Amino acid sequence: MIDIPRLVVSAPHGRSGKTTLCLGLAAAFAGRGLRVQPFKKGPDYIDPGWLGEAAGRPCRNLDLFLVDGGALLAGFGRACQSADLALIEGAHGLYDGLDGEGTNSTAQLARLLQAPVVLVVDASRMTQSVAALVRGFQDFQPGVNVAGVILNQVANPRHRAKLADALSRHTRLPLLGALPRGASLTIPDRHLGLVPRDEEAGLLPVVDQLRRAVEASVDLDGLLDLARRAPPLPLAPAPPITTPAPSVSLGVARDRAFTFYYPENLRALRQAGAELVSLNTLEDSSLPEVDGLYLGGGFPEMFLEALGANDGLRRDIRRAVADGLPIYAECGGLMYLARRITWNGRSASMVGALPCDIEMTGRIQGHGYVRGRVAGANPFFPIGTALRGHEFHYSRATNVGAAAFAYHLERGRGIDGGKDGLVVENVLAAYTHLHALGAPWWAEGLVAMARAYRAGRPAGWELSRVP
Repeated sequence: MIDIPRLVVSAPHGRSGKTTLCLGLAAAFAGRGLRVQPFKKGPDYIDPGWLGEAAGRPCRNLDLFLVDGGALLAGFGRACQSADLALIEGAHGLYDGLDGEGTNSTAQLARLLQAPVVLVVDASRMTQSVAALVRGFQDFQPGVNVAGVILNQVANPRHRAKLADALSRHTRLPLLGALPRGASLTIPDRHLGLVPRDEEAGLLPVVDQLRRAVEASVDLDGLLDLARRAPPLPLAPAPPITTPAPSVSLGVARDRAFTFYYPENLRALRQAGAELVSLNTLEDSSLPEVDGLYLGGGFPEMFLEALGANDGLRRDIRRAVADGLPIYAECGGLMYLARRITWNGRSASMVGALPCDIEMTGRIQGHGYVRGRVAGANPFFPIGTALRGHEFHYSRATNVGAAAFAYHLERGRGIDGGKDGLVVENVLAAYTHLHALGAPWWAEGLVAMARAYRAGRPAGWELSRVP
């Protein structure tokens, strides 16, 4: 059994203030000396980056589409080792799922984790109706423990008093806080969500502002009491994680342009035998001697000029592709490996390893969960492997030349209307993002190819010697 105090923070609908509140809560509880393990429901990279910053502990994702329930619970228990509190930010509305049954909703996750739910209600232009809304959410599905309410966007003390009166008269739930209306309590948005934490260090003071606002407006002791009422989970304590001595080195693009990585993916690569070497695509003028590359997602379009100006690194990667270097790239990484990116009249040359150009558009080109199968030869996956992932991109590939696709998607758009995963040499580049806990063979396949590449590389090999 694992006995970890835990809370799910959810809402009636998206943009109710869940992220704002969770950032403030994580920082406030951490400020009290608690070891807070943050989680984000759903496939997301940006919110977890900020939650990890606020808590001082890497945030993990929980998603029942990408990962089955048993693996999710095991990962939850492993992440909570040495933690005092698990804080889980929900996604969308509490009961919003993939179908009419609420599959993969925050409510389903809360039931699985046996965690109390705190409902964040945007109280703009509302008084007595708040009680009707809250009661509906409290009674909608059995087994979902909606245990408290926090109000957001409260106009003034008089507004708060009316809302509190309605809740006390008509619901059984405690009011655990009321955040005032205030534009200063936000982090700027971009087309894929918040600005990433790793990209904008200048926004870090916002976290402290949120902490102070939560400390002034939320009953932290009441929330802790709710969290401690969660029953023990029937999980065996996770065995210690052992990481083998590395047998290969993998370059991982980690800079302001490329920030989208699940911690589980990086851990899976280490456990498969890789030493991870950070690569800065904006500043490193040459490719270090590595046995493979992992180019994750991010916002390369925001750094067109800097990426394009780094001729030395782009040339090294292009030569390494021709030499057979194994490379796995997702979304932003795919864009970087293409010939060119164009956005709002700006254009810059990229690596040129893939037979396509990338055009940024003003509308979403692919958004949501992806389900498919490996249908074509590729460096990392056996044909027939079932895959689940997600995509979210405003860009599209154009002028796609002759190339093979590894993935056939039953759900999702990918690069070309259900085809995804361009394969060139030992490169696999896709719009689909994968999570290691739900993607069999991925880490092992990449490391195995890197090991084979290392074994076949002559002693004293250097990129400058590749034609």
